[in-house]
Amino acid sequence: MIGLSEKLRAALVIARRDFVAVIFSKTFIFFLIGPAFPILVGGLAGNIGAKVQQNVDRPTIGLALAGDEADCMLAARDELDGRLAGPIPEMVVLRRLAPGEDFDARAALADGERQVTAVVGGTLESPTLTAPGERARQWAGLVSNLAAHARAGGALSYPEVRVAEVNTSVAKVKTGQAYTAQGAQVLLFLLTMLLAGMVLSNLVEEKGNKIIEVLAAAIPMDAMFMGKLFAMLGVSLVGIAVWGTVGGGIVLVGGKALPAMATPAVGWPLFLALGFLYFAMAYLLMGSLFLSIGGMATTVREVQTLSMPVSMFQLMVFFFASYALTMPGTWVEWLSIGFPVSSPYAMLARAAQHEEVWPHVVALGWQVLWVVLIVRAGAQLFRRTVMKSGPARSRSGGRGILARLLRRGERKPY
Repeated sequence: MIGLSEKLRAALVIARRDFVAVIFSKTFIFFLIGPAFPILVGGLAGNIGAKVQQNVDRPTIGLALAGDEADCMLAARDELDGRLAGPIPEMVVLRRLAPGEDFDARAALADGERQVTAVVGGTLESPTLTAPGERARQWAGLVSNLAAHARAGGALSYPEVRVAEVNTSVAKVKTGQAYTAQGAQVLLFLLTMLLAGMVLSNLVEEKGNKIIEVLAAAIPMDAMFMGKLFAMLGVSLVGIAVWGTVGGGIVLVGGKALPAMATPAVGWPLFLALGFLYFAMAYLLMGSLFLSIGGMATTVREVQTLSMPVSMFQLMVFFFASYALTMPGTWVEWLSIGFPVSSPYAMLARAAQHEEVWPHVVALGWQVLWVVLIVRAGAQLFRRTVMKSGPARSRSGGRGILARLLRRGERKPY
């Protein structure tokens, strides 16, 4: 019977071997620069989309009123500009109507050369707004307000408002912490989705060249699974360290242009420490599931086929945790905390909104328990469904291979 210390040593050997093999591979540099491409494409797409939206969404209201009434409306618009909560659309005079003259507002909206969003006709006493349904509901009150100011004639006397500013309020703090929780969940999801999927193909190569049979005869399968998980976690942490360094430099250069995030309830030092721990647990939980699933695949094509449902599962977990964030104190939030794979997301959001620390100790213990259970279950499933070929090896022979493997691992990674 192999003891716990030997299992840990075997897992360490596997972890060190896989970690060194990935870090010193020629393709690791592409792994490090990989996230730069979607960020670059996303930034370009966002910039282009903003410019297109800015050029397209310029609402303009056309005026078809009597000459003096059109001038009064334009003056009222200039007077109220900056005094209302939202922006006031631009206004242009389509036609200064003579007494008794009619104007076809629908034809003006259909005219491609005019490009107006709505038309105000009628009189100041009874204005008529012709616009699409959404714009009509949005601007009906605005047109009524402008017409009232235009009828009043001359500039109104606006009292000066004395402003008493406060640093913050309870509502503002809670809202800011909710945004911090949401941002932390999104970052945790992106890192986990980007990195955890690597373990799907971790066993395919070794199953193809029969190395897995030697390892299975030498060490317990759950020790091998745990070693591979921690190796890939170490690789992910190296990548995060590199990306964090580059991102930190960008923040220092353009920090003043970035919006400030609200301070989480537990404080930034503890929140960052919990963020690291919850990323590790989210990675190990997802990775243990993916390693067990990927262990069933025999070819790279099968791994590619599995990648789609795996990605959809990650999305569903993230959406569930995000939905629970909007329902604090309900059974949905407690279910997201208790469900193992969504627990890191829910608890990280809780750290941003609640000061209690002891629930995080309980949650981390709960997540560690599930990592062990999933690894053991996956190892047993892998042994029973995959490791069926080859002659049976004796226990003494397996222990001899294990001893040689550990001695070799102490000297250098193989």
